Amino acid sequence: MTRATATWNGKVIAETDAFEKVEGNIYFPADSIHKEFFKESSHETTCGWKGTANYYNIEVDGKVNKEAAWYYAKPKDAAKNITGMVAFWKGVEVISIHH
Repeated sequence: MTRATATWNGKVIAETDAFEKVEGNIYFPADSIHKEFFKESSHETTCGWKGTANYYNIEVDGKVNKEAAWYYAKPKDAAKNITGMVAFWKGVEVISIHH
């Protein structure tokens, strides 16, 4: 089994054994993120095959990483497997370890 963990500013902000990998990004189930570190952002982007992405700002110990997490609330059919799942960038370290 493989476990994925996301950390930023010294804190684990998400961890799961059940993730999806799309275009090199690990998508975490919505219930695997530590919600106290996530604040909704009004930022959106559009992907041609996945649809509209919504973003979270990540806040840890008073530091903010703007729009460092994204998810597809209503993805296109080709990306249904990542509905509501959260992925990271902007310095968030995501590792997967086989255990």
